[in-house]
Amino acid sequence: MEAAIIVTYRCNARCHMCNTWKYPTKPEEEITVEHMEKLPNGLGAINITGGELFLRKDIEDIVGVLSRKTKRIEISTNGYFTDRIVNIARKYRNITIRVSLGGLPKIGDEVIGIKDGFDHGLRTILELKELKIKDIGIAITISEENVKSLMDIYYLAKAMGVELATAVAHNSFYFHKFDNKINDKDLAIEELKKLIKEFLKSRKIKDWFRAYFNYGLIKFINGERRLLSCNAGTDLFFLGPYGDIYPCNVMKESMGNIKEKSFDEIWDGERAREVRKKVKNCPLNCWMVGTAGPAMKHHIWKPTSWILRNKFRLLFARDIVCD
Repeated sequence: MEAAIIVTYRCNARCHMCNTWKYPTKPEEEITVEHMEKLPNGLGAINITGGELFLRKDIEDIVGVLSRKTKRIEISTNGYFTDRIVNIARKYRNITIRVSLGGLPKIGDEVIGIKDGFDHGLRTILELKELKIKDIGIAITISEENVKSLMDIYYLAKAMGVELATAVAHNSFYFHKFDNKINDKDLAIEELKKLIKEFLKSRKIKDWFRAYFNYGLIKFINGERRLLSCNAGTDLFFLGPYGDIYPCNVMKESMGNIKEKSFDEIWDGERAREVRKKVKNCPLNCWMVGTAGPAMKHHIWKPTSWILRNKFRLLFARDIVCD
């Protein structure tokens, strides 16, 4: 079981695809380190995010608590607060860090909504590399505004020797956004196919599975059924900054509040069972790494067969199949 912990809705960014910054939580309302202590040990992976998590003054304490509950802590940040990020990485050297960039400087700053945001993010990555942090990456959320920047960011990540994580702008209560859409679907799909081919040509097995994940993004853009069934609320839970535990960051169905009950009471309760039934009938077909990743692990032969088929096609100079 994996977890996404949203520690705040406060944010210094003004991203086009996300309105979280318009609905900031108050520090006194947010879940505390004591509430996070109630989470189970032995979690598969924990992603800590926001808003911008480095706006929390107690972020080091939060990472300390959560690092005892999993072998893999991932931090998702816009990279603005370089010194704070580096201080955390210096103490927790096995940490995974993904820095969101909306594109190269001009477009990136417009999309993220931070003056000199690209510069701050890049400096953070460079300092993390100097520290020799092993798992550093750039994250890009594809939207109408930056779809042409996708390959630019891929080549930047490749040149810097860091990972690349992708997503497509979704609509959800978490983002406080319900009008995200990509009008030029053909362009977006064309760019994603370029990225998929590069991932399939890589020598890294992880990149091959990233190719399959991005194939799922094509399906999402086309409004098609997701490639693999969703087990949100079973394989993953989403802890919001007010303490509610949701199955994911799209379905606003609280299983219970960690401020009021123990985790086991929530997870094994009747309300959680009701929410899981709703997940089975969810019509949204969203495709984000939080739910797609565990599904790919459960059904490993499906992405594997797709990968082998398309690597074979590329070997003979044939186009990949995304039907």
